[in-house]
Amino acid sequence: MSISSENILLIGSVLLLISILVGKTSYKFGVPTLIFFLGVGMLAGSDGLGIQFDNSAAAQFVGIVSLNFILFSGGLDTNWHSIKPVLAQGITLSTLGVLITAFSLGIFFWWISDFTIYESLLLGSIVSSTDAAAVFSVLRSKSLALKYKLRSTLELESGSNDPMAYVLTIAFLGLVVNPEMSYGSLVLVFFRQMILGGVLGLGFGWISKYSINKINLDFEGLYPVLVIALMFITFSFTDFMGGNGFLAVYLCAVYLGNQELIHKRTILKLYDGIAWLMQIVLFLTLGLLVNPTDMIPYVGLGLAASLFLIFLARPIAVFISLIPFKMKARRRWYISWVGLRGAVPIVFATYPLIAGIDKAHAIFNLVFFISVTSVVLQGTTLTKMADWLRVLLPSSAKPKSVIDSFLNETAKTKLIEVLVEPTNEIVGKKILDLGFPKNASIAMIKRRDQYLTAQGNTVIEQNDQLVVLAEDDDALKDVYDALKTNPDSFEE
Repeated sequence: MSISSENILLIGSVLLLISILVGKTSYKFGVPTLIFFLGVGMLAGSDGLGIQFDNSAAAQFVGIVSLNFILFSGGLDTNWHSIKPVLAQGITLSTLGVLITAFSLGIFFWWISDFTIYESLLLGSIVSSTDAAAVFSVLRSKSLALKYKLRSTLELESGSNDPMAYVLTIAFLGLVVNPEMSYGSLVLVFFRQMILGGVLGLGFGWISKYSINKINLDFEGLYPVLVIALMFITFSFTDFMGGNGFLAVYLCAVYLGNQELIHKRTILKLYDGIAWLMQIVLFLTLGLLVNPTDMIPYVGLGLAASLFLIFLARPIAVFISLIPFKMKARRRWYISWVGLRGAVPIVFATYPLIAGIDKAHAIFNLVFFISVTSVVLQGTTLTKMADWLRVLLPSSAKPKSVIDSFLNETAKTKLIEVLVEPTNEIVGKKILDLGFPKNASIAMIKRRDQYLTAQGNTVIEQNDQLVVLAEDDDALKDVYDALKTNPDSFEE
């Protein structure tokens, strides 16, 4: 059966439904959900039910779109206060760590195979980064509570190391196609990609915040659509300018996730759902693209490369990268173990296919085998390894993420009312500019003879009567500060 415009919706929706139902019970068997999504795609492919899909360019496009949503969602859920203490560690792992992983695996594979040195380094580059989709999905679905801010380190690394792997992949693909290419030009490409990606990502983050809060849209549902448009503009413009679009999208989302936004709850809910949808679509697509029988000749090489990557290349890269930081060995070992490979390497493996190099299909099948092995072996043992290395916290001590905190509908035990005096400095300000605590909310505003629903873009006027709900007394203290008044002005 071939995928066509007439049946793509039927085939896609059926596969999506099967993936969700199968994924619902996946953890009963201890296997990460993403592997089931991938398995459904493989079973439906040419070696299974016979659905023919061999369009590498289409798979790459689906991969790029999906990664935009996955990285953006991960960025929105990244708390700046959580990653700030581990920022240097995360950046070192996502740059130097990726470089060491790529070269060590590349040299090893050159030694055991008939690949040229550039082809081997290309393979090493493609699988050199940890996969954001796999790490975000596995850590969050398992609800791992880790000591020493390890979770922040791991999510920061996985969200920010794809740009380095992408640059290395493009660089060594260029050397495979044209071995005479200047090394100096590759260094310039690297710095241009990283610097422009970082600057434009933060710049578009500021522009996006301003646009969201200043453009008054008539319908709340349009705000997530606006954010989607801004996300793709960030990626495509950065890519057009020669920067790294993936880095820009991630940094833009990190900036936005730590700002006050109009209808932020709606935006976060949408992206949380879309991120899951994109993970399913991405893994289904890649599962359809691969033919399991084509991987059989590469099982030996793939297993050797996978074991070397998991037990040698990744630990070497982590231990060397973290030399400047004071950290116990068991923490370094756990970071080494969460080196999950997943969809990103498989997406990067489509670049050699489209370029048409001699070893393109061999590289794709090897990368696919390595990624599956990594997710199955490492993804199923994250909790056990955390417990064994004594870095696991009780689930009750798990800190809330940005989305968990923002969307959590906890009971409010305090209700207060305050009259906004004409001399109060909050008069004329929007609610989103008040710095209102997240564990309290303005439930209603009485303005003259009308009752208004408080929204982020609602402007406070003099003599407004604010009805405020708060979780506890500590939240009330923050409310006092936000409303620039004292407790005597409130009526409980």
